[in-house]
Amino acid sequence: MAKPVVVIVGRPNVGKSTFFNRCIGEKHSIVDDQPGVTRDRIYRDCDWSGHDFLLVDTGGILSHEYKNGDPLAKEVLEQVKEALAQADVIIFMVDGKEGINGADEEVAGIIRRVKKPVILTVNKIDSVRENNNMMDFYSLGLGDPMPLSALTGSGAVGDLLDKIVSYFPAKNGKKLTRDEELNTIDEEELTPEDLATKPLSIAIIGRPNVGKSSITNMLCGQKRAIVSDIPGTTRDAVDTTFNHKGREITLIDTAGIRRKSRVDYGIEAFSVVRSLRAIDRADVVALVLDASLEISDQDQKLASKIEEAGKACVIVLNKWDLIEDKSSGAMKRIADDVKAQLRSIDYAEVVFTSVLTKVRVQKILEACERTFLETHRRVTTGLVNQIVAESVALVPPPSGKRGKRLKIYYATQVSVAPPTFVLKVSDAKLMVRNYQTYLERKLREAFGFTGSPVRIILRSKEKRD
Repeated sequence: MAKPVVVIVGRPNVGKSTFFNRCIGEKHSIVDDQPGVTRDRIYRDCDWSGHDFLLVDTGGILSHEYKNGDPLAKEVLEQVKEALAQADVIIFMVDGKEGINGADEEVAGIIRRVKKPVILTVNKIDSVRENNNMMDFYSLGLGDPMPLSALTGSGAVGDLLDKIVSYFPAKNGKKLTRDEELNTIDEEELTPEDLATKPLSIAIIGRPNVGKSSITNMLCGQKRAIVSDIPGTTRDAVDTTFNHKGREITLIDTAGIRRKSRVDYGIEAFSVVRSLRAIDRADVVALVLDASLEISDQDQKLASKIEEAGKACVIVLNKWDLIEDKSSGAMKRIADDVKAQLRSIDYAEVVFTSVLTKVRVQKILEACERTFLETHRRVTTGLVNQIVAESVALVPPPSGKRGKRLKIYYATQVSVAPPTFVLKVSDAKLMVRNYQTYLERKLREAFGFTGSPVRIILRSKEKRD
């Protein structure tokens, strides 16, 4: 199947070549303040979120010069018309600083006759103040104008690319999403109201005898799981479904997971396997700990399993009745200490409970519901790029081998549960772990994602021969 063709058109000096260079990740088209530098059509391969296409830079259209008999202007116009005939999508670029003029109206007239999808793009919008000219461009009759700055990469550059690929023809009779192209599975777009009523499954996991079954029984209001002081009483992953404030909730009570060296082959071994599978089946995992005991290696391994599975998580410190100092200050110190020791899930909310005294057990459900919303949080591409750009400006990527420094061209969120972001970069090998952790932290500071892991996928710019 031939690659879709995306053509950039507009009058001279509106920033077509600057935008073209930013998209392909290299300075190919010459950029100069002198109008008319680009004359021929320039084709280059480009990709965005798994979609490959041909991007075409064209010369600025000067219709009035063509009318005056300028032969070069006539040739440029013919080149543009040929490009428009090949186009699957047209980007009509105008100058947001200068505002609309007669040349823009003439170009709009040429584009309307082509009958192709058109995206009206207002370039050189570097600040909110410069947005004042946006309303004028509605008079061109080509839909909602999209503001951006091709020079700095700010504004809706990523949103524009998202809109471009949305016009691409279906593959094999089915329109593929960005996430399918990236081999990721994404859910249908859900509103917060939809998510608040969507059925929710919660896996309750932890070491033996921390109170998992007691918590299950109390939350569902019935004795669904057998409770005993004997470790290993629960062997199967027991599913209990009940209604909570109009929402269907399934609790998956699991067998206590001990260290591998202490697990006997047979029933207990199969119970551990089922418990680990319960993590994969759940929307949210509640990791239950005994507040009176130290964090163990096994607790840390369970935390790692949750993070590796990409699951949202709530940490439940049960048996809080055994702790003498129950002040808010003590709770904060203990929560911070738990997160420091369970570093793989330090993003999780901590809930203090006591099944024995029936204190705050229902808070587990509330925390799981909040975490479920956070792991399905979506952020617009424009906002993602803004935060990434600000983060890079604040702390540039470190230099790699031979003094090379990583460049980040675009960023976009491609899926939820967990929130996953794709960064188009110069060379993924230049990304060091500490800097990726820094970017994740900045994304969390900006957007939350409390209780949810965050995934960052790097995609290197394709090298040209």
